[in-house]
Amino acid sequence: MGPHAGDRDVMVHGGYTAQRALEAGVLDELQIHQIPVLFGGGRRLFDVLPSRIELGIVQVIDTPEATHLRYRVRH
Repeated sequence: MGPHAGDRDVMVHGGYTAQRALEAGVLDELQIHQIPVLFGGGRRLFDVLPSRIELGIVQVIDTPEATHLRYRVRH
């Protein structure tokens, strides 16, 4: 993210950082690891975005422990 990364890949973690990167238009891919447990708390990832952001599915891996979703952000 930003001018310091140049052409290098940068990975960010967490809902807040992902939201800021999506808002800034600098996130190329998004990975979500969904586990079959509901905690009843946490940060909502998508309800604070300023506009519609379209995603394309790159990969889905389904296991008994989690479903791993990988999306490409369409700019």
